[in-house]
Amino acid sequence: MAGVLLCEPTELYNILNQHRRFPRLSEPNYLILLDARTLREYNESHIITARRIEQGPTGEYLVPDSEELACVRYCVVYDCSTSSLDFSDSEEEEKEKDAEERTAAQHARSLQQFTRHPVLVLKGGYRRFSASYHFLRTQKLLWMPQELDNFQPYPVEILPGRLYMGNFRQACNQQIQKDLKIKAQVNISEQPAMLSAEEGKYLHVSVPDSLEADLFSSFPTICHFIDAQLDLGAVLVFSSLGISRSSTIIMAYLMHSFQFSLKKAWDYVLKCKTNVRPQRGFVKQLSDWEAQIYGTTITDVSEPNY
Repeated sequence: MAGVLLCEPTELYNILNQHRRFPRLSEPNYLILLDARTLREYNESHIITARRIEQGPTGEYLVPDSEELACVRYCVVYDCSTSSLDFSDSEEEEKEKDAEERTAAQHARSLQQFTRHPVLVLKGGYRRFSASYHFLRTQKLLWMPQELDNFQPYPVEILPGRLYMGNFRQACNQQIQKDLKIKAQVNISEQPAMLSAEEGKYLHVSVPDSLEADLFSSFPTICHFIDAQLDLGAVLVFSSLGISRSSTIIMAYLMHSFQFSLKKAWDYVLKCKTNVRPQRGFVKQLSDWEAQIYGTTITDVSEPNY
């Protein structure tokens, strides 16, 4: 069996906002998001693209299409507020719990036999997710393919509620800035952005995405800027596509301020955004940055994965 795992709200947020040429939500085998709450609660509002788990005549939850489950990359189930997968409580303790507290975990266990990847249970359920990401709530029941193609993804979340990584288009979207409460921006593209950042909270480092480009000399300035601004609010780091230059800066920052090795920073950012790819010149500069911070090279960047 594939198993069942808890999923932090920030992980689901990033799953929903993955983007290649089109939003990944438009891919049929990408995500199945299942709402295990009551029909009334679901109709009032639910997470975008979520389907309500259907029930049979006797009240049992029905398994979605098993062939669809077998092909999907992510299967996520949520209820009102489940925060644990632990089923070891005594019978007396179970009776004291909310009748819906374990709905998502129980349903996830019934689905794991059909999936190739672990079924994810949203930690804290809809209540916790919607408190942080109210802008991803909806009453919409049916999404047409064209609507999913046109869905505007948000920047991915690196540090929950504090640090985001995105592209130029997202940085210029005022609604996104408002929803994420962005207080400062770091622009790593060559093009200046028409942003509403307050004076002193916008840093533009104009760097081309080329093998000869130098980001290394700007690492200290950018890292210190991010550190200072995170004390005041959320920060967005962006480049033209949000794939190479911005991810390089985020990795450099994690190495500088969180004592990550390059490998750990790389893996962490790749989990947040699955198509990041610093070009080879920036990989070399990140390796030099690691050596400068730790006094030695820890990560072998000659591996095919870098």
